[in-house]
Amino acid sequence: MNANSPKPLIYPDPAALRHAIRAGKFDAHTSGQCPGYAQANLAVLPQEYAAEFLRFCQLNPKPCPILGMSEPGNPVIAALGDDVNVSTDIGGYYVFKNGEMVEEVANLKAVWRNDMVAFAIGCSFSFEEALVEGGIPLRHFEQGCGVAMYRTNVATRPAGRFGGPTVVSMRPMKPADAIRAIQITSRFPNVHGAPIHFGDPAAIGIRDLAVPDFGDPVDLQPGDVPVFWACGVTPQSAIRAAKPPLSFTHKPGCMLVTDLRNSQLAVF
Repeated sequence: MNANSPKPLIYPDPAALRHAIRAGKFDAHTSGQCPGYAQANLAVLPQEYAAEFLRFCQLNPKPCPILGMSEPGNPVIAALGDDVNVSTDIGGYYVFKNGEMVEEVANLKAVWRNDMVAFAIGCSFSFEEALVEGGIPLRHFEQGCGVAMYRTNVATRPAGRFGGPTVVSMRPMKPADAIRAIQITSRFPNVHGAPIHFGDPAAIGIRDLAVPDFGDPVDLQPGDVPVFWACGVTPQSAIRAAKPPLSFTHKPGCMLVTDLRNSQLAVF
């Protein structure tokens, strides 16, 4: 989406948004949708890989905080709500084979297998509401685009076949707002918590902020500093490293909107 694109309808209710996605009526980024409700990244793997991936998430809680996990073959994660189906309720999915992204699909119904295990991973879209309530402007909201995401040179802690670089999301803000944002987001460790870096992008291996690896470029205003949070797209890098024969993730920016309240995820 660019600044001239029509803005999607804002759904206040997660179930209504999920039903619209299932019906093919919504496939946009979910940032700003369903205020008050937690959003999640998705990673789906064969059962053979599930224990190793769980360990990878436990070793890397900043980019991979787990909100819920399915039983093998079951696309429903009851912990996220009464009617949350990970195979149909996201606006876009990536299909990976042997660690390479081979296809983008609208839903997973045709490719789902009875040995697949789904992981819902906390998303920074959840803490954006707290930032806005704290009076911190979000440039991607102002510019009508998605958040910018980048691969870094910050290595994750490997677990078995899983490893790779940390992916970050970037939000530009004034220095005083950045300090306040650190304070606010530290309350939400289940959705990435405080930033892992701010300031010089090159210090974490990012060459050009205008060329994100995922999402949309976001313009900095005079005096802004870039602030970087660990991002739930990180599992895509780990999946590339592990090379499972089949796996699925959400399309970056298109999240699973759950029935969990963001307030439930705050630790103080």
